[in-house]
Amino acid sequence: MKAVWFEGFGAAQYVLILGDLPDPVPGPGEVLIRLRASGVNPSDVKLRAGARAGAVMGWPRIVPHSDGAGVIEAVGAGVDPARIGERVWIWNGGWQRQYGTAAELIALPTEQAVRLPDSTGFAEGACLGIPALTAWHAVFAGGPVADKTILVTGGAGTVGRYACQMARLGGARVITSVSSAVKAAHSTATEWVNYRDTEVAAAVMDMTGGKGVDRIVEVDFSAGQATALAVLKPGGVIATYASASDMQPRLEFYPLMFRNITLRMILIYLLDPETRRRGEAQLTDWLASGAISHAVVPGGTLADCAAAHEAVEAGAKLGTVVMEWGA
Repeated sequence: MKAVWFEGFGAAQYVLILGDLPDPVPGPGEVLIRLRASGVNPSDVKLRAGARAGAVMGWPRIVPHSDGAGVIEAVGAGVDPARIGERVWIWNGGWQRQYGTAAELIALPTEQAVRLPDSTGFAEGACLGIPALTAWHAVFAGGPVADKTILVTGGAGTVGRYACQMARLGGARVITSVSSAVKAAHSTATEWVNYRDTEVAAAVMDMTGGKGVDRIVEVDFSAGQATALAVLKPGGVIATYASASDMQPRLEFYPLMFRNITLRMILIYLLDPETRRRGEAQLTDWLASGAISHAVVPGGTLADCAAAHEAVEAGAKLGTVVMEWGA
């Protein structure tokens, strides 16, 4: 099979190698998927660069990327052969594994291949494992959101855009903070604050009549902590999946405690099986009904993997960079 791999950390153009590897064979409880698309997430790029927390070369060669989509081509012992020919999307393809989705084929446990509705393309399917599931868990981990007010920071981002849509589908009022009107439109939110020219906390309190918000989906915990303290109702929730501006932020422990605030760290790779199944079922329903839209940024084919990584690193893209190939 054709695949892309790296044998050491470094810049994409220097360490990513396109070549041929032996076709994988599904073991017991596994499925073999002929991939059609591979999503390139910031965590994939950071791992290849050696910049992800705890990054080590656990194998002499690593095929990157956790997200992808394709068709089940074969199954291992103990897997229903009726799954052969099923369109699927993948989660954790490259999480603590040597062989991820930057390849024509991947073998992995059957539960990591989730049915992809016929109405959803492979490129869109390659956006689900990290961005969409992170958004779903960030919005709903604290329970139903009907009639609640949620602030989604960075609503034009890959996770934020999904979170805006999902919170609305759950019956919540959604406010997002973005850096421009163009990004506000991309976020799909109807209520927004431009954080470049407006003080977010004051604007949100004004928009809510001084009541504040019930939950925050936070793209940068360190940068957003002061705003959260100013706008969260007592008993509110901060669900955060990054803190890029300061990876070791100072925690305002007592101000958070005396407002009974829950701080929830989101690492979707470690989602427990029961919760993940609920998320998969909800995503399947939304996909089948066309309830959510996706922001796919074309990333070329496997041969363009280095450029796709560079596009993610540049930070200017609006959506998930996805490589596609095959019929």
